[in-house]
Amino acid sequence: MTSLAIAANGLRKSYGDKVVLDAIDLAVPEGTVFSLLGPNGAGKTTVVKILSTLVTADDGDLRVGGHDLGADPQAVRAAIGVTGQFSAVDGLITGEENMLLMADLHHLTRAEGRRVAARLLERFDLVEAAKKPASTYSGGMKRRLDIAMTLVGSPRIIFLDEPTTGLDPRSRHTMWQIIRELVRDGVTVFLTTQYLEEADELADRIAVLNDGRIAAEGTADELKRLIPGGHIRLRFTDPGAHRTAASALRQVTEVTSDDENLALRIPSDGSQHALRSLLDRLDTAGIEADELTVHTPDLDDVFFALTGTAEVPRPQSEPDQPKENVR
Repeated sequence: MTSLAIAANGLRKSYGDKVVLDAIDLAVPEGTVFSLLGPNGAGKTTVVKILSTLVTADDGDLRVGGHDLGADPQAVRAAIGVTGQFSAVDGLITGEENMLLMADLHHLTRAEGRRVAARLLERFDLVEAAKKPASTYSGGMKRRLDIAMTLVGSPRIIFLDEPTTGLDPRSRHTMWQIIRELVRDGVTVFLTTQYLEEADELADRIAVLNDGRIAAEGTADELKRLIPGGHIRLRFTDPGAHRTAASALRQVTEVTSDDENLALRIPSDGSQHALRSLLDRLDTAGIEADELTVHTPDLDDVFFALTGTAEVPRPQSEPDQPKENVR
């Protein structure tokens, strides 16, 4: 069985009378991307802060990197890296100096620190800008430097708290590629995001956090199948085939007919089994559709249904905690 990089059972946290996290269970296998989705104030950043030893949980059995969070927080810190919502880059010094400062914090020798810094600056395409003040970097460059600094200590588990907030689409896609490369190297990534496309693109598993509870968890496809509205659309060019198909399929399922466009709509969860059953029924009746398309709810639909949010919120800091960034 795959070992767990992060395991949380019964995680609870309150601030005064406000319950921020209420009996959260999480299981993140090594070498995967786990994404935590949720609206502003849902508690995503609080989860990251607890699992990265910045905030103490009120209750729960918590293990990160195989270490008990309460009994051995120092071992947890040695195994992880954290990139928060807000850049930890010092704009008054160069990119290279930021890297060397991080190497000093990890107690690397001067020679080893320079070697590691040079390797990471090259990996993140920052060599040409290395001698320039970080204040001159674009948002995407600062984010790349942020993650490069996180990797100085070679962590096997990385917490990325809304890492692409404020980036343009090109920079966001560059960051996605970096995350994929990290996972290919065996790193586990715990990602919080409000960009639903981001979770869909990157995550092996997704949990939706709402009002301090996990509303649902699974792969992107599993979550999409939780929401009604999925269907298969058949289109015909022959009116006779359209009528015959409608008659045959109505014997076994609900069918909505669009006579003007010679199309049929059949409710479906989009699974392989459902598609095969439909095709078998058409074959038995000797019918061949000219066009078949499968429509399933997307993560926007899942998010709206599980959180009751009317629109996708724009990323911003969570109100339950002050802004900060640590490693």
